[in-house]
Amino acid sequence: MRFDIITIFPGIFDSYFKESIIKRARQKKLVKINIHNLRDYTNDKRRTVDDRPYGGGFGMVLMVEPIYQAVKAIKKKSPAKKSRAASGEGKVILLSAKGKKFDQPMARRLAKLDQIILICGRYEGVDERVAKYIADEEISIGDYILTGGELPAMVVVDTISRLVPGVITEGSLKEESFNKSDGHREYPQYTRPETIIIGGKKRNVPKVLLSGNHQKIKEWQKKCSK
Repeated sequence: MRFDIITIFPGIFDSYFKESIIKRARQKKLVKINIHNLRDYTNDKRRTVDDRPYGGGFGMVLMVEPIYQAVKAIKKKSPAKKSRAASGEGKVILLSAKGKKFDQPMARRLAKLDQIILICGRYEGVDERVAKYIADEEISIGDYILTGGELPAMVVVDTISRLVPGVITEGSLKEESFNKSDGHREYPQYTRPETIIIGGKKRNVPKVLLSGNHQKIKEWQKKCSK
């Protein structure tokens, strides 16, 4: 899986993608993440990426031309199919407050692709021609306002990367809440110590988990995950 992220703040991604599961996935070459500075695709000395909106209004709008040039350049450099098994399919996704809500079924669908190009919005928005003529889809991670599309891009990359074969063990994926085929949520988890004092009261691990009776444990887990 290859992710190409277009942003005007490339440094934002440095920390998160160099830690934990994403770091290991990159080291194993299961996931490749390329960060592209939108300003590198401008034509003027000031490296301008935004301008005032037509019709008036507050704030600035990201221009269509730098984004178009960035997407064209990224697609041109995309690696050729390495085997017949590779679909070579990819999508351009604009991260937008008015986009379709991102969820686990969407993540599973996108995880089947070979490449995803993510466009991070900023300021008051993005020229609508990006959504209409460049992006294949618009995605939102929730009904709230963020400063830009960088955090949504990290959410999308993290969620999809977990579904790439080899990144996480298959058994772990099956037990995760939104991957359960029966619609159930993940059951509660406990670990040592068996008893701890919180707020002046003993808080214990449920006795069934200490029983050693695997059938009863499975029944408890199923009941708790409804």
